Amino acid sequence: MKRKNLGPILLFDGVCNLCNGFVKEVITRDPKGVVRYASLQSTAGQQLLANMGLNDFSMDTVVLIEGKEMFVKSDVALRLFRHLGGGWSYLYYLSIIPKFIRDTVYDLIARNRYRWFGKKEVCMLPRPEWEDRFL
Repeated sequence: MKRKNLGPILLFDGVCNLCNGFVKEVITRDPKGVVRYASLQSTAGQQLLANMGLNDFSMDTVVLIEGKEMFVKSDVALRLFRHLGGGWSYLYYLSIIPKFIRDTVYDLIARNRYRWFGKKEVCMLPRPEWEDRFL
C-alpha cells in the first residue's frame, strides 16, 4: 500500500467501545485534522501493519504510525498529546513515568476493556464530517 505523507496514523480496535471513545475524543481535540485513523480490523489497518512488518499482530493495543516509526501502548497517548497542541501537549510530560509502569497499567486496562466498557459487533462508522480522516 503506497501512501503519501498523511501525518500520524492511529490504528485502533474498531469494535472496542473504549477505543472508539478514545478516537472520538482525539478527533474532537484535533480540529486541524492532523491525525488519520484506521481500525486494526480494516484492510487499510492490516496493510499498514504488514508494511511495518507486523503480519501477526495482536489487537490488544492501539498503534500510532509516524513516518517509519511505530508506537504502541502508553506511548501512543503521549505522542498524540504532542500532536494535539495547546494544553494537551503538556501531558506529554507524563513520559517521565517509567514505561514499564505506564505499560503495566495499559495492559491491565487492555485485558479488561471489553468487560469494563463493552464491545460492538461491527467497527465504528465515522460521522460524515470525519470520513476524510479515516483510511
